[in-house]
Amino acid sequence: MPDENRARATAREAIALLVGTAGFTEHRPPPRPLPPDGPLGWAGYDAARERAAARTGEEESVVYGSGVVGDRACVLLSFEFGFLGGSLGRSTGDRLAAAYELALTRRLPLLALVATGGSRMQEGMVALTQLQRVAAASTRLRAAGLPQIAVVRDPTTGGGWATVGAGADVVLALPGAQVGFAGSRVRPPDADPYAYSAEGQLAAGQVDAVVPREELATTVTHWLRALGPHAATDAQPPSDTGPHTVAGAQPPPDTGPHTVAGAHHAVPAAPVPRALSSAPSAPARLPETGREAVARARDPRRPRAEAYLADYFAVRLPLHGDRSGSTDPGLLCGFGLRADGRPVAYVAQCGTPTRPAGYRAAARTIRLADRLGIPVLTLVDTPGAANDAEAERAGAGAAIADTFAAIAAARVPVTTLVIGEGGSGGALALAAPDNTHVTADSYFSVIAPELAAAILKRPPAETGTTADQLRLRPQDLLELGFARSIVG
Repeated sequence: MPDENRARATAREAIALLVGTAGFTEHRPPPRPLPPDGPLGWAGYDAARERAAARTGEEESVVYGSGVVGDRACVLLSFEFGFLGGSLGRSTGDRLAAAYELALTRRLPLLALVATGGSRMQEGMVALTQLQRVAAASTRLRAAGLPQIAVVRDPTTGGGWATVGAGADVVLALPGAQVGFAGSRVRPPDADPYAYSAEGQLAAGQVDAVVPREELATTVTHWLRALGPHAATDAQPPSDTGPHTVAGAQPPPDTGPHTVAGAHHAVPAAPVPRALSSAPSAPARLPETGREAVARARDPRRPRAEAYLADYFAVRLPLHGDRSGSTDPGLLCGFGLRADGRPVAYVAQCGTPTRPAGYRAAARTIRLADRLGIPVLTLVDTPGAANDAEAERAGAGAAIADTFAAIAAARVPVTTLVIGEGGSGGALALAAPDNTHVTADSYFSVIAPELAAAILKRPPAETGTTADQLRLRPQDLLELGFARSIVG
């Protein structure tokens, strides 16, 4: 490969990196001849295409077909940047549309290996409208409940980034890749190059991970396992399991009526995590007072989301950012594989005030899981939603409302465990209405007791009494019907 860090690989080298010896079967759409020098009659266009074909050995800027990555069958499409900068023309659009249709027909995930400079100038508006074809094909795949994964290589710019790349469910980037809507020749002269890099797009929440070349095959295999239930040995369309069936081990022990019937079959709920303790040898004990419940939930020694996720999953695959230019390090989102191979989506608060970007990332994760038929686990632990001026300007209210809506609309089951603080609506937005459980060192309240006392014009000495009146202890939440169980 010419450059391992910037991944200047050919289309076929990029495919080989992922399929290895498992094999790749190329497909080609029926040829549709272009008029001389293309639809615009651009002088020299035919000669440029001939030179590109001689140089690369390809007929167009995209290669596509079916293959196996790890142990998972998928449809792959790969851009050949050496062919006119990987640009999109009418014939490219034919191949892209055919690749999406192949994935739809075979009910397989679509894996796009993107390296493009954008739309092909020599075909003018005919080239530009290929973006609409791609968007329509992607929408059909999305409606069918099939996942789309993009690996953005160097460079990924223009309409290819704004459709095949950024339009995927999961966006992985190779280190050092140029990634952005504006290519290097059309940016403002004072543009910061970091903003157009894979690393800069990760920081801005536009890509989910920057993956070193040597880790890419393993990472993509994990994502295919997490998002798509079809085994690689069955490349033909499987029996109709539908977009709301999760393949894997036996369902978890019955913990109540919390399976949801989707368009095809019921999806078993994610098992409730076991309770963790900062002192595993000590027996679990419920707090005697509201003040004690709050103190235990705020104890810095208490296990946090990272510990729970590490205990719950064998493999974790993070989704990063809100796709609107922001991230919230205090909220973790993604998909994971349990030890039995079952996929579960997760949204986990880390004990900090959740910011608008966090809620937007949570809603994105929940909706993706719902579309793919994968159960969701949420871990609640926040003193409340961030309420500073920056959070208000960033749309805190709308972001929280959207998270409430995502859970309310979910057809897959959502399992919630409150592992620490349950601070008002900022915490409730991530709680399943009929399947929320609590640990012994958690609380949930309409408002923090200190703030409640202040609003009621009570002296600080009455904060403990106010906490008792709020009935925020785990046993209170169980008695009130908010919690289904106290775990551990």
